Amino acid sequence: MSLEDDQGTSGGYGGTGHTRTRLPDRGADVYGGARRGRSSSRSLVTVVGVVVLLIAAIAFANRGGDDPDKTSSSGSQPDASSTAASGTKPVKSGFAQNEQGAESAAANYAVTLGSTGMFNKGTRHSIVTSLYTPTAATKLQDAMDQAYSADFLSKLGLDANGKAPEGSTFVSRTIPVGTTVSQFSDNSAKVAVWYMGLIGMSGTASTDPVTSTWKTWTFDLQWVDGDWKVASDTQTDGPAPVPGDDKAASSDEISKAIEEYGGFTYAR
Repeated sequence: MSLEDDQGTSGGYGGTGHTRTRLPDRGADVYGGARRGRSSSRSLVTVVGVVVLLIAAIAFANRGGDDPDKTSSSGSQPDASSTAASGTKPVKSGFAQNEQGAESAAANYAVTLGSTGMFNKGTRHSIVTSLYTPTAATKLQDAMDQAYSADFLSKLGLDANGKAPEGSTFVSRTIPVGTTVSQFSDNSAKVAVWYMGLIGMSGTASTDPVTSTWKTWTFDLQWVDGDWKVASDTQTDGPAPVPGDDKAASSDEISKAIEEYGGFTYAR
């Protein structure tokens, strides 16, 4: 199967386990003004459920206990095309039936499954149906619909359709760093994708800034109808590199970057 039908909203991440992040000072710009300490983060409460894609997003939604109504509603909304995937779609048909094809499939599936498209019911159904085996997709759809409830989305500052308030941009992207194949045959493969994820609300008055996390996403793939499909998947934390001494960007800088840099169309 080609990702060309499902990558219009690619970018971001899904995750599992516990996410550690530094909570900014609510009395100042939540993005800038301080360097990230190497021992100042704390564990977030994580909801354990059947849908591994939601865990990191749930931790983000619950981390500060802020009122989503406080999300900025001022300023101009970025044009939709500015945050969409960029580049020409290179895949005309499915991925190759070899190890490299399996790695490419896993990397691109991670990008799509970690995208903002997962927060809209219609787009999510299309993504899951396209990427998973029929059996796996049937089991996941109802569970995901219950997990991505209106109440859950509101905690992220999104409406029932997964849209951010006017003047703000919700960011959810998966950025693959590398892949490895632990098992392979003509009809099945196990591929791990090491990635960095971005999630948060970009806006001048956002109290939930865009933050990063490092995880490994392992896919059990099956060759079905001429393409790789996901039979099951799991996620683990890390490996995370030692944080650098880069100063956190201001909210204006983050908003500008999100507007100017679209997600990748093709990951590998």
